[in-house]
Amino acid sequence: MAVVSWKEILLLTGLVVGCYWNSLSCGFVFDDVSAILDNKDLRPSTPVRNLFLNDFWGTPMAEERSHKSYRPLTVLTFRLNYLFSELSAASYHLLNVVLHAAVCVLFLRVCRLFLDNTSSLVAALLFAVHPIHTEAVTGVVGRAELLSSIFLLAAFLAYTKSTGADHSIVWAPIALTVVLVAAATLCKEQGITVVGICCVHEVFVAQGFTLPMLLLTLRQVLQGKDGFPYAVLQTLLKLIVLVISTLLLVIVRVQVIQSQLPVFTRFDNPAAVSPTPTRQMTFNYLLPVNAWLLLNPSELCCDWTMGTIPLVESLIDFRNLATLLFYSFLGLLAYHSLRYSHRSAKTVVMALSLIVLPFVPASNLFFPVGFVVAERVLYVPSMGFCVLVAHGFKIVSQKVQLKKISWLLIGVMLMTHAVKTFNRNWDWESEYTLFTSALKVNKNNAKLWNNVGHALENQNNYAKALRYFLQATRVQPDDIGAHMNVGRTYKNLNKSKEAEDAYLVAKSLMPQVIPGKKYATRVAPNHLNVYINLANLIRANDSRLEEADQLYRQAISMRPDFKQAYISRGELLLKMNKLTEARDAYLRALELDRTNADLWYNLAIVNIEMKDPTEALKNFNHALELNPRHKLALFNSALLMQESGEPKFWPEANRRFLLYVEEEPQDANGYFNLGMLAMDANENAAAERWMREAIGLQAGFRSALFNLALLYSQSKREIDALPVLDELLRHHPEHIKGLILKGDILMNHKKDTRGAKDCFERILRMDPTNVQGKHNLCVVYFEERDLPRAERCLEETLAMAPNEEYVRRHLSIVRSKMAAMSAAGQPLSSAEAAAPEDPEETPHRVEEGEGEGSGAGEVGGGGGGDEKNERKSSAESLRGVDRPESGGSRAEGKSTKEMNDIEQKRAAALKRLEEIERILSGD
Repeated sequence: MAVVSWKEILLLTGLVVGCYWNSLSCGFVFDDVSAILDNKDLRPSTPVRNLFLNDFWGTPMAEERSHKSYRPLTVLTFRLNYLFSELSAASYHLLNVVLHAAVCVLFLRVCRLFLDNTSSLVAALLFAVHPIHTEAVTGVVGRAELLSSIFLLAAFLAYTKSTGADHSIVWAPIALTVVLVAAATLCKEQGITVVGICCVHEVFVAQGFTLPMLLLTLRQVLQGKDGFPYAVLQTLLKLIVLVISTLLLVIVRVQVIQSQLPVFTRFDNPAAVSPTPTRQMTFNYLLPVNAWLLLNPSELCCDWTMGTIPLVESLIDFRNLATLLFYSFLGLLAYHSLRYSHRSAKTVVMALSLIVLPFVPASNLFFPVGFVVAERVLYVPSMGFCVLVAHGFKIVSQKVQLKKISWLLIGVMLMTHAVKTFNRNWDWESEYTLFTSALKVNKNNAKLWNNVGHALENQNNYAKALRYFLQATRVQPDDIGAHMNVGRTYKNLNKSKEAEDAYLVAKSLMPQVIPGKKYATRVAPNHLNVYINLANLIRANDSRLEEADQLYRQAISMRPDFKQAYISRGELLLKMNKLTEARDAYLRALELDRTNADLWYNLAIVNIEMKDPTEALKNFNHALELNPRHKLALFNSALLMQESGEPKFWPEANRRFLLYVEEEPQDANGYFNLGMLAMDANENAAAERWMREAIGLQAGFRSALFNLALLYSQSKREIDALPVLDELLRHHPEHIKGLILKGDILMNHKKDTRGAKDCFERILRMDPTNVQGKHNLCVVYFEERDLPRAERCLEETLAMAPNEEYVRRHLSIVRSKMAAMSAAGQPLSSAEAAAPEDPEETPHRVEEGEGEGSGAGEVGGGGGGDEKNERKSSAESLRGVDRPESGGSRAEGKSTKEMNDIEQKRAAALKRLEEIERILSGD
């Protein structure tokens, strides 16, 4: 038995690289999105044990929506990819190419057991370039086929060494075979079929039995003429060990899926829900369809579901002839190979076992699967096909007159297949290229029209996407998902009426109420999103909130475990200010999924609305335990700590804001809040740096500009504050606090009473009732030595704010001054004044922070009209449907620290007033 040489390994590897190098430029498409991009099991934050509790797509096996595909070793390799390159698609594709090359080498090694060196190399070369493999190699999720094939071939090679030179049983290879079979099964379910291949090899190749010999032996034993030969007993013992091991694996597998088969819809596999004999005729017709794909892989399609292959509903359907011819050819091959014991017969037997046995689990003949045809499941069966082709080549090339033409034909086949494979890889470059290429092959599959629409939707090309979604509804009028897609696209195009009509059509296609029936067994979970999407649409109208709530409750009644319905209803109840019910909705959702960070986050938002910051912080922390990089939880928990006014929380708040800006480096709000924390801690240099960062990212950032100016003012850098205030007022000319601060600096530090007067007059034009602006204008009149006007101004201010003691005191000061000047015969207005007075004998301006309700600075804000921080909201994304909003927004009032600052400034202002009164009294 010849081994594989290094030259052959390099030849196969070079050919694989030549055919598949362009796959490295492909992205994540189709099923890759669910298996890679949306699969939390790849993230380092997810415990490794979850890989053994969840299915291939990251869904817990216990959930009804689980696909029940248990492939933890495959997911582990995805996780390793993520560890090295996160979501760089090239590394995932590169590993697939390497694995395919490894399979080719192992396959060559297996072929050497049945074929000569030349024929086995031909089989391996054909396998390396066959276009049917592009889905398994270029599609990242096809790695399950690649890994399973490696362990399958390794298990088979190990088993071939289980017979010693003296025909005794060697148990070590058998034990290794069992381990490798388990590994193959943990990569993909069909790996277990290698046990059947080993059994066929043991009986018909290793022991050299033929079917007539087996029947004769069995007849003699049953007639009592003879016992089992020793060789047969040995064979039985080995096979019993293999079968028992297989049964144990099957039992474990059944326990893992909790004795439940996955739920598929009639759209996934229409024949599975068809009556007899349509179901049987269609499923049997799929066998020649798959065989034709191996023979002529010219028209390949990534999705063969829905209406791709029409049902075979009549006995006189001409497609039944294809089924008959397929079974006839397969039967003849099996008959002649099992009847004789020569080398050629053994080769055909092993080729047939490689074709048939690995394909059985995906054939739909014994249990339905979630697809009609899937090219990737032909990866292992194509090995048998390649053996048959190579064996046929060997037979033909032995005839002298056909030798040259046989080499020519095999060369042409290898070249055309390699070119087809290379070109086919480009189809997998993006979802748009993949699904448009599929539509060239099949236009009767609504799912393909939908998926092209999704690809265009991701490019924000909604108008063009709508045309594809509408075509999907025409191809498959009862496709609920297509009507949902139409509704969502109309919504994105701001056509609410058309969107609602489309959702209502989708809703009308849902199963009707049947007393005593469980909806969970009849309704696909994603179809229930029609209630969520419709409710999300109509709740934009405040008069229809109750109607929206009814839709959420209807979805919950159909599936009490429908988590998204509780989440969306919680958001609605929060909007309706039904806080207790909202909290209960989120708690119910958490009973279904306690590992959902978004749920803990949304519950925290409800706690904030219920004025329970302690509980809110606990729930934010729960969210961050599950997802330490949860951006919204980082931001809002840090904001909550900042607003608490407790210095013990500031270091942790700072750490979380820093993490947030790592995740969202372009969000100015993160830098702004870091600046506010630094101001609270009197770290002025850091505060200035963070505020500058925020302003650099968002020109005209209202709150950052004002607080930076305030920082300069408090740091005795009033002149530096002026250009910042000018920029603030250029973007926001109505900013009253900025005008007050600018006016104060102009009058107090620049001695520019005219500029200060202009600021205060602008305030009063915008808000004639503004007490601060009015009072400070009065002070300007006093500075201008226009005492009568200052008196009238202060009288008007006192009328506006009769309870403000500082206004009353200032009015008293002005009147006392006027009386003293009149008694001394001095003029009362600036026109009559001979010389300016001592500035310390003037009423003091009320600065930002003094007077009624003014804080030392602005709190949060994103540069909009509201100058307070808003809670950022979360959204749980649903592929293919509307994205229901999560979380909520909340603007808090002044923090404890702000109120303390205000009181301190009030006390300081009163002290200054007392000093002014003392000075004036002594004049």
